[in-house]
Amino acid sequence: MSNPKPVKVIAVASGKGGVGKSSVSVNLAVALATAGNRVLLMDADLGLANVDVLLGLSPRYNLGHVLDGEAELEEILVEGPGGIQIIPASSGTKRMAELGPAENAGLIRSFSELSGDWDYLVIDTAAGIADSVISFARAAREVLVVACDEPSSITDAYALIKVLHRDYGVERVHMVANMVSSASEGQELHGKLARVCERYLDLTVAYMGAIPRDDAMRKAVQRQQAVVTAYPGSPAGRAYREMAKRVEKLPLPGRVEGHLEFFVERLVQYNAQGGEVVQ
Repeated sequence: MSNPKPVKVIAVASGKGGVGKSSVSVNLAVALATAGNRVLLMDADLGLANVDVLLGLSPRYNLGHVLDGEAELEEILVEGPGGIQIIPASSGTKRMAELGPAENAGLIRSFSELSGDWDYLVIDTAAGIADSVISFARAAREVLVVACDEPSSITDAYALIKVLHRDYGVERVHMVANMVSSASEGQELHGKLARVCERYLDLTVAYMGAIPRDDAMRKAVQRQQAVVTAYPGSPAGRAYREMAKRVEKLPLPGRVEGHLEFFVERLVQYNAQGGEVVQ
């Protein structure tokens, strides 16, 4: 096996766009890496990929080249800040949800041949409840749902969690409060979402922490850098390091469940179901 130890697979999702989901994915990955973990970051927003833009990278190849047989997965990996490795996304809406059998087999083989001994795979999904988002979230070990203090953000975050839990049995859901003005605002935001999920879905949504509204974030985006490395002492930088500590405390999956190959096999299985639950 190329990955003899369990890998924590974390899907970062949001009910709507514009809530900073990709920034959370990038900075969480970098924070985990700077804490000494080996981190693989997958840009799975296949219609509006932007991890490379956020980090000022210009990858020659992307996942589309792997799926088309033009490159190996190992070849498209790009190194990012903190030593993270990045799988750049391919362009083309719903690309992952429309893979044929040969592409499915090729994707599983590509992941099984990766030589990295990873601790974490962080997946930046698309916003909303598209088929590809559902597939990635179902295949991942943990799902982090990013929301900010806007009615539409809370409503759409609940809608996403409802679909994942009620229709697909996803249980391990955590909430990240982004762009908050204070720690208490983040806790209040989590409380709103957690109460409705508990009441109507009988689901406990854990709190993964809050990221403050911070001018350092804006400056980091302009510089195409992660705030964790560009402004490590900023409130946002510190918040991401605290979030990384919480993520590190999440339980490890079982050895078989934790293999990257197992994750991709589940992803392929869920894609093949075409949105239908197979009993």
